Amino acid sequence: MSERPQRNLALELVRVTEAAAMAAARWQGRGDKNAVDQAAVDAMRNILGTVEMDGVVVIGEGEKDEAPMLYNGEAIGNGAPPEVDIAVDPVDGTTLTAEGGPGALAVLALAERGSMYAPGSLVYMDKIAVGEEAAGTVDIEAPVAHNLKQVAKAKGKSVSDITVIMLDRPRNRDYIDQVRAAGGRIRLIRDGDIQGAIATAKEDSGIDILLGIGGSPEAVTAACAMIALGGEIQCKLWPRNDEEKQYANDAGLDLTQILGNRQLVNSENTFFAATGVTGGELLDGVRFDAGRATTHSLVIRSRTGTIRFVKATHRFDRLKSLSEIDY
Repeated sequence: MSERPQRNLALELVRVTEAAAMAAARWQGRGDKNAVDQAAVDAMRNILGTVEMDGVVVIGEGEKDEAPMLYNGEAIGNGAPPEVDIAVDPVDGTTLTAEGGPGALAVLALAERGSMYAPGSLVYMDKIAVGEEAAGTVDIEAPVAHNLKQVAKAKGKSVSDITVIMLDRPRNRDYIDQVRAAGGRIRLIRDGDIQGAIATAKEDSGIDILLGIGGSPEAVTAACAMIALGGEIQCKLWPRNDEEKQYANDAGLDLTQILGNRQLVNSENTFFAATGVTGGELLDGVRFDAGRATTHSLVIRSRTGTIRFVKATHRFDRLKSLSEIDY
């Protein structure tokens, strides 16, 4: 007798990311990133409370204070099994949304309790990510030119055909120089390296590899998706100063450790959902029409390897009769 299928929690989580994306998208281009975040957090928390799970936020927005956020350690769900770790980014790209830029996402990921890596107060990691074809061929400690050659070989391309995506930050200047010296192409993004990592594993994205220093929470969240997609992400903690180096030492965090998929999320059973807030490489943004909105989402479950792109239409007259969210 075949095993009874388990719940696909990602299909419930996408309701959460859709709500957050619609709420945040109302603030697109209005110049107020705090309002973007506030709207997304309120919408997420409202829907998360209805999901049947006993969740704890492991990757959130720091310790609880007076800010309206989904904070590390917060209990999420209705308290019923299963017990899960949660990685949440109400809007990966709040500034992008506020300024009307592309590539912002509402993101949520789950895995079994105790499986997610917790970087504590170390908010940055050095990263490399590739899709399934090149998984197992790259090394974060190798020169950039070597990794570009490895990806090119795995994908049957020349290095000059390889496109690298990375955050446009001064801290990534050395990576930019090395990619140019090796002859690779570069796609610079202002924010949103969760989307950048996942794009390396999406066949028609045109992105071959992610490099550079970005957020630690985003690395753990992206790993939940990469496990399902067959891709690979490698990271190392990147302290900004001596105080953060001392924090790592006191917290027992190894700055020399290479953190791969399984070190970031030690689970074969991950769930990932993301909805576009503003359009980008991976997903379309929210579109508003008279009395309704259209959303575009990515839903992934690692156990089955199922990847869904969900296009949904939402009627505000009916949603507002069922929810406290101000869409």
